[in-house]
Amino acid sequence: MGLFERYLSLWVLLCIALGIALGQALPAVFEAVAALEVAAVNLPVGVLIWVMIIPMLVKIDFAALGSLRQHGRGIAVTLLVNWLVKPFSMALLGWVFIRQLFAPLLPAAELDSYVAGLILLAAAPCTAMVFVWSRLTGGDPLFTLSQVALNDSIMVVAFAPLVGLLLGLSAIAVPWDTLLVSVLLYILVPVLLAQWLRRQLLRQGTAVLARAIMRVEPWSMAALLLTLVLLFAFQGDAIVRQPLVIALLAVPILLQVLFNAGLAYWLNRQLGERHEIACPSALIGASNFFELAVATAISLFGFDSGAALATVVGVLIEVPVMLGVVAVVNRSKGWYQRA
Repeated sequence: MGLFERYLSLWVLLCIALGIALGQALPAVFEAVAALEVAAVNLPVGVLIWVMIIPMLVKIDFAALGSLRQHGRGIAVTLLVNWLVKPFSMALLGWVFIRQLFAPLLPAAELDSYVAGLILLAAAPCTAMVFVWSRLTGGDPLFTLSQVALNDSIMVVAFAPLVGLLLGLSAIAVPWDTLLVSVLLYILVPVLLAQWLRRQLLRQGTAVLARAIMRVEPWSMAALLLTLVLLFAFQGDAIVRQPLVIALLAVPILLQVLFNAGLAYWLNRQLGERHEIACPSALIGASNFFELAVATAISLFGFDSGAALATVVGVLIEVPVMLGVVAVVNRSKGWYQRA
């Protein structure tokens, strides 16, 4: 893992502190940034999101879809958990914890927004970081690539309908025009642009592609951290008034990660898949494409929304929780292979 990935939670905590401090010290500056919008899309954030997402999508080789038949059972488990279990289980956990158990401890006006953020987080399967998690478990690299490519292909057409369905089931108004624009700006166009860039670089050789990816990866993390500073500059007042909110939002996210990882790992074992297939299947079932979730939450509900804050909490706990999942699947290899 690189420096940024290894200490991502620390950087997020520093961004929380810096963002809150800057928001309190320079409110007029951040109000001016928030006003830079075209068709309800904030221009600075739009640029930052593209810088975040495109380097990750350049890694994806959609030609890997041709190898799906080699590991049909593992792919079936991944699809089941990512698209049928994970989003709906998160909607249920959001209702149980945010609207019921924790409701007295949270601002009433933001409850729907918090649930919406959790749904956005769960509806976007992980793209880039899953390669790191898979490598740490000795996962099959071709399977990892093929399942990521498949999820990205499905996300282009399924993300908006799934989010709309779950928001509707949660009695949250669905701004369909903004949702479709978000899918266009933050999924379809970046996928097409990233694949065009990938082909251009591959014409010069795989070594050129590898060097280019290494050079632009720090840009992606830097853009993520700058976006978080902006977010917390707008969220500062709410966090100062309700410092417990981040810990409360982390509870359903943590439970969702552990449940979906465990379910995918167990299902692969029951179906007789090899450990190096079960590991990436479990990891992608647990982790999230939080960059997309953050971007969509900002577009749909705004910088200062509870939805944006909920997606950022997902970023905060991603690395430590996923490293815990990695440790579990590594240490349970003997148990798994006795099946």
